[in-house]
Amino acid sequence: MLKVTSISVACLTLVKHTLRRYSKEMLSIQNRTGRRKCLALPGSYPDPDLSWSPVSHSTPQSPGFKPNLEGLNLATILPPSQMNVTCGPEQEKAPRKSVGSVPQRIFTFPSADRPRPSETHRGSSALQQQNKFETVLDIPQRLKTQVQMEENDTDPTEQVPCTNDSGPEDHTQDHATLNYVGIEAVLDQMRRKAMKTGFEFNIMVVGQSGLGKSTLMNTLFKSKVSRKSCTPNYEEKIQKTVHLQSVSHVIEEKGVKMKLTVIDTPGFGDQIDNDNCWEPIVKYINEQYEKFLREELSINRKRRIPDTRVHCCVYFLPPTGHCLRPIDIEFLKRLGEIVSIVPVIAKADTLTIEERQEFRKKIQHDLQANEIRVYPQREYDEDAEDRILNDKIREKIPFAVVGTDREHQVNGNKVLGRKTKWGIIEVENVAHCEFTNFRDLLIRSHLQDLKDVTHNIHYETYRVRRLNDSNVNGLGLSSLSITTGENVL
Repeated sequence: MLKVTSISVACLTLVKHTLRRYSKEMLSIQNRTGRRKCLALPGSYPDPDLSWSPVSHSTPQSPGFKPNLEGLNLATILPPSQMNVTCGPEQEKAPRKSVGSVPQRIFTFPSADRPRPSETHRGSSALQQQNKFETVLDIPQRLKTQVQMEENDTDPTEQVPCTNDSGPEDHTQDHATLNYVGIEAVLDQMRRKAMKTGFEFNIMVVGQSGLGKSTLMNTLFKSKVSRKSCTPNYEEKIQKTVHLQSVSHVIEEKGVKMKLTVIDTPGFGDQIDNDNCWEPIVKYINEQYEKFLREELSINRKRRIPDTRVHCCVYFLPPTGHCLRPIDIEFLKRLGEIVSIVPVIAKADTLTIEERQEFRKKIQHDLQANEIRVYPQREYDEDAEDRILNDKIREKIPFAVVGTDREHQVNGNKVLGRKTKWGIIEVENVAHCEFTNFRDLLIRSHLQDLKDVTHNIHYETYRVRRLNDSNVNGLGLSSLSITTGENVL
């Protein structure tokens, strides 16, 4: 008994109705031309005749219908070797051929099985027939799609809902990307520009000879940046007057370049009569302000004005254990108005921890009693966070520091320190001295703030005073002398 699947029947039915519709169109064309028979051109398909089809004519049904198979004999259409059927239980396990090959074989039937049309036909009618059959040849591809849908028992009109596999994290990421502007990239731009151009930092050291000013600068920047280290065959001599000397270096660390200028003041406080020993220092500081001001007011000024202004002044206090000396008070009062001053206790290893604390309290009392302004000033705190940080720094001012450029082995590690009879004083150990606090203030946390205070506070005060003097006197800046407080130099 032959078993024919509903899919094969549906395919045959669809092909039959397509050929029937084409036959009707061809009959109407022949009626208009007055010829009922035509001759097919070489290479064209014959005119179809549906009288041989065993399938009864009916209206096309949906893909899932079940037609009446009674009286249907596929042997008249295809030989048993080409039919997609199974015969008997012995062939039950035989491999079945693709259903989609059935409609393709329909168009490859031998021409002897079909009635031939007339051998006469005009060329134009033959071309029309060829175009019609080329359209019909596209049917197998559509039938193949329909057969696959039937095999999956899926309604062709049914639509599969679109699912979104993206989770809440993807939606959050898309939302963040949509609202991203890129303002934070300004920090990277500033960093790249600073690494290319670099920046300047000018520091002045003031104090008596023998307090370790040069050694502390070498320890601070871990390089030989002091005047003594850079001068060959240097001999320590007591200067009769204060004579300022500056040494500049370019220090590079991790791609960041800094032009460092160290200004030394040999001869300060070394004389018997130290009256007005601070005047050369005040004059030097004002000269740097004046130089910067003239560059700003120049018509054809430079794109980047060289900055030689003093950004920080480190004042070295001798470790006497007493209160401030008159020269210390006078110097700090005069220079505290024009430059940022950071006082330190030099050679703190000569004092015990209790002596340091007592000496610090006396110095802080003298600073407050004489209204001496040291960095960082309270009025320059921008917000509560800066105030909290600066309050901790103000409690430790002046810093008790120790400087050295020698390394020693301590517990298998190399450390900077000074070796004495009773042990090694580690410079970077907070329990031994406060050098790390001093370094963090100058370099790691407040270096840029020191430059900002110099430009926005001290230099701005000098600029306003100079411009007011020039307007009152009706003279230009070149006609005015550089002032140092109350005196005219």
